[in-house]
Amino acid sequence: MSTPPAPPSSPPPPGTRWHTREDSGIRLDARLRWWHDDAPIEHPRIIELFNSSLVLDDTGRYQLRIGADWCYVTVEDAAYEVRTVDVSEARVSVRLSDRSAEALEPSSLDVDAEGVLTCQVKGGRARARFSRDAQYQLGELLEQEAGGRLALRAGERLLLLPASLVFPDV
Repeated sequence: MSTPPAPPSSPPPPGTRWHTREDSGIRLDARLRWWHDDAPIEHPRIIELFNSSLVLDDTGRYQLRIGADWCYVTVEDAAYEVRTVDVSEARVSVRLSDRSAEALEPSSLDVDAEGVLTCQVKGGRARARFSRDAQYQLGELLEQEAGGRLALRAGERLLLLPASLVFPDV
């Protein structure tokens, strides 16, 4: 196994800075776009790699973990995107941008100021923002139950949504 390179001993070139694991310069903005310093990351494979490599550590900080390498990243709002909504006879599941899937907890649904659905994921430790397609898919499952509350239809089950969930007028 080779030894890791020594950290730079000279200052960075003018207008730049050295990046470290603690200060990578990588961030995920509120609209789920990746940035490095002030430059957008646009290559689809890099975006997919970052999406699938984002993890929440035990201290609540987000990291990119790629092979043996890792660094902390800044997440401005939601960390994951709900890409698809799946429904079975008993539950509603979401597939996320990190390629994982999990049961949707209806009580965690919320609507942000832009009218985009969000929910809690990863055991309630992280937030996910719905894509347009996923939001439409979830909307197809909405029903109003006898008491007037909104619910999701999963087979024969109705999963009640929080009474506080209010959709903005469109």
